[in-house]
Amino acid sequence: MEVRHITGTGVEQRPVEDLKELLASDDGFVWVDIPCGDEAARTVLSEVFQLHPLAVRDCLERNRVARVHPYQEHVFIVLHAPELGDGGHVHYLELDQIIGPRYLVTVHGPINQAVDPAVAERETRAVARRLDAGKLRPNNPFELSYSIVSALSRHKEAFVEQLTREVWALEQRVTSGHMGDPEQFLDEMFRARHGLLAVRTMAALSIEAYGRMATFTRAIPAEVKPVLADIVDQFERVRSIADGEKEYLQGVIEFYRARAETKMTIAAERLAVIAVITLPITALSSIYGMNIIVNDATHVGQLIVVLSVMAAMSVLLLIWAKRQGWF
Repeated sequence: MEVRHITGTGVEQRPVEDLKELLASDDGFVWVDIPCGDEAARTVLSEVFQLHPLAVRDCLERNRVARVHPYQEHVFIVLHAPELGDGGHVHYLELDQIIGPRYLVTVHGPINQAVDPAVAERETRAVARRLDAGKLRPNNPFELSYSIVSALSRHKEAFVEQLTREVWALEQRVTSGHMGDPEQFLDEMFRARHGLLAVRTMAALSIEAYGRMATFTRAIPAEVKPVLADIVDQFERVRSIADGEKEYLQGVIEFYRARAETKMTIAAERLAVIAVITLPITALSSIYGMNIIVNDATHVGQLIVVLSVMAAMSVLLLIWAKRQGWF
């Protein structure tokens, strides 16, 4: 758990024990970054910040949907960032924020054991480095939250870029006709579409959360509204890009399906031609064999006549199928 005291003169890291003193001070504001929701986090959230029990519970448990709740002294908001896992699985990395008049608390929600904990703290670590280096000087907790959420939005856009690279490679394989194993190729396409759908959903839910936050009149100062509008615009851009790439990939899938269906149709037509040609011959040979050839020896003359009839039937059927445009 990291505690930073941010003032007009700079940023200072402080121990957790100084939190009550810092919150009582009128100088600057406090940023507390909590890497995981353990008992120490529960104590800080409930006893030091005196958050509502529901807010404490939501910080410590997993939230599967982005949302926002206004309280008397603060706003609680849940966001998610995507992380690509094995087999095309998209991990939801949760980031909870408690934004008060003089403090910002960020809590990283429970994550899958397959995900490196450092990945979940990617955005907050990046902002913390900028703060410590003096490259970022927020005037209030909302501006600091804006920097963190903007970093999260940029990661979502980079995630779409990563998936777009895969989509382009898939499109090139379709147009060149070198798809390899059809089952594996289809699996790759639908995994890419799943990733785009996941990040699109995250962006859409984030838009809803920040759009609702902008309607809070008691907990949100008027000067913060433009910041919230810019965040909504960032997530709108991510959603729009993901939608565009998803539609493009769907077009690639439809192109692939059209080619596959065309090949199947051609194969079915050729099989139909083969059936038309061979079925009368098979019927004739069966009747001849069962009802006519009953002698102890083969009659060459009869055999030649029957084979000639079969050949003539085949030629006539081939000519007829050609005129029908079947091949």
